[in-house]
Parts: sequence; C-alpha cells; structure tokens
Amino acid sequence: MKLVIAGGGTGGHIIPALAIADQLTAECEAAGSQAEILFIGTPRGLESKLVPQAGYPLSLIKVGQLNNVSLLTRVRTLLDLPLSVMGCMRMLRKYRPNAVVGVGGYASGPAMLAAQLLRIPTLAFEPNAIPGLANRLIGKRVHAAAVNFAPAAQYFRHAQVTGIPVRKQFFVLPPRPADQPPQLLVFGGSQGARVFNTYMPQAAAELLAAVPGLTILHQAGARHAEATEQAYEASGADQSRWRVAPFLDDMPQRFAEASLILARSGASTVAELAAAGKPALLVPFPQAADDHQRKNAEVMAQAGAAAMVLEADLTPGRLGRELAHLLAAPAQLAQMSDKARTLAHPDATEQITRMIRQIAR
Repeated sequence: MKLVIAGGGTGGHIIPALAIADQLTAECEAAGSQAEILFIGTPRGLESKLVPQAGYPLSLIKVGQLNNVSLLTRVRTLLDLPLSVMGCMRMLRKYRPNAVVGVGGYASGPAMLAAQLLRIPTLAFEPNAIPGLANRLIGKRVHAAAVNFAPAAQYFRHAQVTGIPVRKQFFVLPPRPADQPPQLLVFGGSQGARVFNTYMPQAAAELLAAVPGLTILHQAGARHAEATEQAYEASGADQSRWRVAPFLDDMPQRFAEASLILARSGASTVAELAAAGKPALLVPFPQAADDHQRKNAEVMAQAGAAAMVLEADLTPGRLGRELAHLLAAPAQLAQMSDKARTLAHPDATEQITRMIRQIAR
C-alpha cells in the first residue's frame, strides 16, 4: 500500500500520525506486503524534525496560517494557496498513493484538496473536540473521518469515533497504593507551561500545608526550570516536598505515581489522561487555535473525568484552593478516574488503519 499523510504543526497532530504510519507498516509486514508512506508538511512544523527521525520521507510545501493571524498574513496565505495545492497535485501524481490521510495543520488543507481534485480517497483525522480550519474546510468531502471526540463527528462525512493513538504503557499502569502519600504532577507543554510556572510556586506553600504528605513534581520546560525553581524557593514551601525538572522522562510512570495531574488540555494530553484513568485539573491554553483546548476540557469535565478552570479565572489562590479541594477528596478522585477510562480508546490505531484500508483504491 502507498499512503500519503499530510499535515502536522503540533505534537497533537504529528505524533498520532506517526503512530498510524508505524501501525500500517507493521500490518503490511505481517501480511507479507510493504507499506510505502510519504509525509507532506511544512518546514516550521514539528513534522520537519519528528518525521525524518522516525525514518519516513517528508516532502515540504509552502503554506501559511489563515486562522488567528493578521490580515496581511492571511492575504499572503491565500495568495500562496493555489501554488500549494498545485504543488501537492504534482507530488500526488508522481507518488500515486492509494489514499491520503489529513491530520490537520498547515499542510493538510492543500494536500487533501489536491487529493480530492485528483479523486484519490481521503481520510481526515481530527484529534480535537472542534476541528481546525483545514479539516473544517474539507470535512464534508472526505471519504471517511476518524475523530477523537464525538462532537467533532458533525463536521465530517462517514465519521467514526476512534480516539487517538496513545502509547500502550498508559493503558496498563499499576494501581496506585491506597496508603501512598498524595502526589501532584504538573506539566504544561512548550507554550502552555508559563501560567503553571508562575502560579504554582505562589500557591505551593499553602497547598502543602493544606494537604498532609503531599509532594509536587513540576515539569517547567528547559528555558524556565531555573526561574521556576527559584520561585518555589522564594515561596517558603518545604523544599523536601517539591521538585522542579526541565523535562520528565517516562511519562507513563510519572502518571502512575500521581494522585492528581494539573495540565493543559491538548488532544494528546487528554487522550493520555483517559488511557491512564487519571483525574486532572485542566486549564485550557487560551491561545490554542479555535479555542479547541477549552472544547477538549469541556468534554472531559462534562463526563466527570476532570475539573476545568479557565486561565482568565485563574489566580494563585484559586489554583491552590481547587487543587486542595480535589486532593482532599479521594473518593471524588477515584470516581473521576473511572469516568476518564470510559473515554479511552485502546484500539484507536488499529481502527484508523482499518478505515484507511477500507477506503484505499
């Protein structure tokens, strides 16, 4: 099978795309055939780094943003768009794929439109509760769509709620011992860590005093770890009960150790929380395109799997109170954990590759 996967930009798009590629490659090898997979992306997206690292070929196109940008940027993008579509059409004529999968992001729109003009079967993959602009524009013309959240299905033809690929380790975490002291895990991603790095140190002393035995593990990012650590030190919080790290390895293990997780609500984070069955306090990143993180968090909160506070409503005091309330209610945390698992999709990757095979010509 020959497949094109188009799009990327953020980890929430490209990491599941790589999981789909790996799964399809493994399935073809098991069947005695070969999968040939080409990625189409842009130079500034994460795909420019992650796809070559994974061993897949990557073709680059020039395409800009249309959403949440200045009028000048939007005009430039619209002027470049026909050239981007024509460039994708040339790539597809040369490569002759059996299907094209759009995962959202800058390159997804032109590539999917080119595939539709060439009558190549298309599948849209949407990780968020509300699709990005690229997927909204092509959604009603695709052959099928794989979505993570049920509310996104209305934007596509022949949509199935598959979930998004998550590492298998998240589904098999050992239960946390009931007599183990509580631990709070804090992380926010590359762009979203700022508010946690600012507010958590200010809230830490009172939170640690309010929750006996609590420890805090805080991933602050490489550029901000030192300043965040200094802020914790200046807060007077017991230094034996908190730790700041630039990055944390083995996140499944960190999830397993946590009683509660404070995080943003990007698609991958939300999927990992569901897979691990971990209760969370979610603070959506307000600059996310189309406010999709708020929609993701709302789905989790409405299911009883997480609590949500908007960043506009957040203060150090509010953050500390919300965390203390949750950490003081182990029965509520257990219920949130159970609710989170109901949103998990352990066979998401296999479902998506099955859909690709069904539409491939």
